[in-house]
Parts: sequence; C-alpha cells; structure tokens
Amino acid sequence: MIAGFTVGLIVTGLQQFGTVPLILKAEVFEKAVEAHQGAHAAASPQETVASHSHSDHVHAAEAWEPRDGLERNAYTAAANVLTAIGFALLLAGFFSVRSGATGESVSWHEGLMWGLAGFVVFTIAPGIGLPPELPGVPTAPLLSRQIWWGVAALATAAGLGLVVFRRSVPASIAGLMLIVLPHLIGAPELEHVDTNVPSSLSHQFVVAVTLTSLVFWSVLGGLTSIAFAYFDGESIKRRLRA
Repeated sequence: MIAGFTVGLIVTGLQQFGTVPLILKAEVFEKAVEAHQGAHAAASPQETVASHSHSDHVHAAEAWEPRDGLERNAYTAAANVLTAIGFALLLAGFFSVRSGATGESVSWHEGLMWGLAGFVVFTIAPGIGLPPELPGVPTAPLLSRQIWWGVAALATAAGLGLVVFRRSVPASIAGLMLIVLPHLIGAPELEHVDTNVPSSLSHQFVVAVTLTSLVFWSVLGGLTSIAFAYFDGESIKRRLRA
C-alpha cells in the first residue's frame, strides 16, 4: 500500500504534463463534432435516428462525468492510487512466493525486473494490437476489446513465465508461441475509422501513455521490492526472537 500510494501520486503528477493536455485537446475536437451533429439533428429531425445513433449512444454512456479541474484531477489520482496499490499487492504476492522458495530477500533490482515484466505484460503486449485511444476516436465494441486485451496479457505473462523460469528449449518455444498467438489472431478493430482528431495527436498520446506506464511499472517494482524486503526482514527477526 505504501508503494502503490506513492507511485499513484507520482504518475498523477506526470499525467498532468503528459497525457492530460492531449486528452483536453482531443475533447475539443470531440465536442466540435457533437455540436455539429446536434445542429444537424435540429435542422433535420427526420434523420436523427438514422444518422446519429452513435452520438445518442455516446451521450447515454456519458450520463455523468466529474467536473473539470479539482474534481476531475481528484478522481484521476484516486484511480491511479487504487490501481497502483492493486498491482503492488500482486507484485508482493510474487515476491512472497519467490522469497519463500529461495530463502533470500528480494533486492530492488530484482523488483525492477518484475516491474519491467509487468510493463511488457500490461502495456506493450496489449498495446501492440490495441494502442491507447483519445476521446473522439471510434473504436471496436468494448467487450471484444476487453476480451482480447485480457487474453493478450495472460498469454504474455504465461509465455514469459515459461521462458524465464523453465529455461528449456521446448518451454521457450511454447512461451514464444503463447506471446505471439493473440497477435496472430488479431485485435478487434473497425474497418473504417472516421475522426477529426489529428493522427499526430494520437501518436503523441500513445508515446505519452507508454512512457508514463514505463515509469509506473519501474518505480512500482522497485519501491514494492524495497518495502517488501523491509517488512519481510522485520517479520523474520521477530520470528527468530520468538
């Protein structure tokens, strides 16, 4: 929880200079399209159902959203902190199993390597097929994207586990096949994407999200390993004294 809280606040600060300005720029384009569609619907009410079903769906999905400014930033920070705590607990579980199996404490650089593995599993592998998208950019149905994302992350994690921990030629081949398999199947995508959001803005967003995620996982892995080693060492001392 200490590591997750710290990393969540760090990432929130980075987002204010990286991803947030790009999202705000994209929302300007998105709202311009919505305003144009609203004006067209008012001028031609007969075509509302046929021409603006997607817009209606978007408005229905956006029944509530936090106000810009402090409220929006607070929700972003809370989401980042909770996400970081969840992943830190997951890492701590791996560290506990690893420490129990080897009888040695987890070093910070080993924690860093685990963090980089998380970056590969949860950012790089799914991002190859489903890169981060800005508001106003149409995407495939949410459920199909979620399923593919989960399959890609699980397959990558299992593949890396086979390559790193089994350390045999058959296991390495099987691991590489697992890593590649979701991308051979292909991520769900639209045949035609019609958006007024500039492609250069989307590219900047992908880079910003990827770099922010790299910092997230690197710092989370290192801090979690340091915190785990400290508290694990204290528990060992208490057991020895008892």
